[in-house]
Amino acid sequence: MNNATQPLFWRDARMPYVELRKVEDGRKVCYALHSHTQWSLGAVTEGNCTFLYRDDRFPVSAGTLVMMNPHWVHACNPVDNQPWAYLMLYVDTDWLAQLRHEAGLLDQRCWQDIQTAMITDPEWYAGYRRMTACLTDPGRALLDKQTALVEYLSSLMCELADKPAASLPRASASLQSLAHYLRDHAAEEVSLEALCERSGYSPGHLIRAFKQHFGLTPHAYLINCRVQLGQLELKRGKPIAEAALNAGFADQPHFQRTFKRLVAATPNQYRQSSLNQQVYTAGDQ
Repeated sequence: MNNATQPLFWRDARMPYVELRKVEDGRKVCYALHSHTQWSLGAVTEGNCTFLYRDDRFPVSAGTLVMMNPHWVHACNPVDNQPWAYLMLYVDTDWLAQLRHEAGLLDQRCWQDIQTAMITDPEWYAGYRRMTACLTDPGRALLDKQTALVEYLSSLMCELADKPAASLPRASASLQSLAHYLRDHAAEEVSLEALCERSGYSPGHLIRAFKQHFGLTPHAYLINCRVQLGQLELKRGKPIAEAALNAGFADQPHFQRTFKRLVAATPNQYRQSSLNQQVYTAGDQ
């Protein structure tokens, strides 16, 4: 695989609440439906792609920003093998909720979903490129990077606060409880019978209701949570085999196949970026 097709990940241990992914040639980067624990903000920097976000489908072109709430199912994929490139920022929701609260945008330090899915304003796009260039420049000081991130996200959160609040069909308490249970027990074997016993639903009703709200079946949701666990293990520098076991996968090959399908990168690519920390510079932007 040449360098253009390899996904690159930027992280800084001094800023554990943010992570950046860069893809220069997205034709080979295809995602299955998945979700993140973080709030995500991406910029399509070249070409076109299709953005699937819950029940919606958006055509997206260069110069557009896309946003994804935590645990909302989505996927961005190329259009007919056409070239496209992007930068994706993943932001810890607790950290961002506190930023919004301190700006007077939230009554409590609790995450609140954001309705907006896309921004096409060139000023916000240009600001995003400047902010990500600062983050990935090894010559910039920590305070400079932190300032660029906080200034941009604070301004964006204020802009989005004028939009209507996100309105999803509200899941029952039992479905919400099941989702929390799956996240808390992702590395364990979970049976449909156990989920039915906890919720009081029949198997068919449980699967239909869960998928209708979360966009994934309970099993697919569990696998998504396991991949998220695997990402945490890899960011901590754990060997791939150990990360697979700790995340609940039966073996390393199964972990690698599933990880590649949902993250569109191999576990080794993701782990190496974590170990190397600075994997590209602002000059590559």
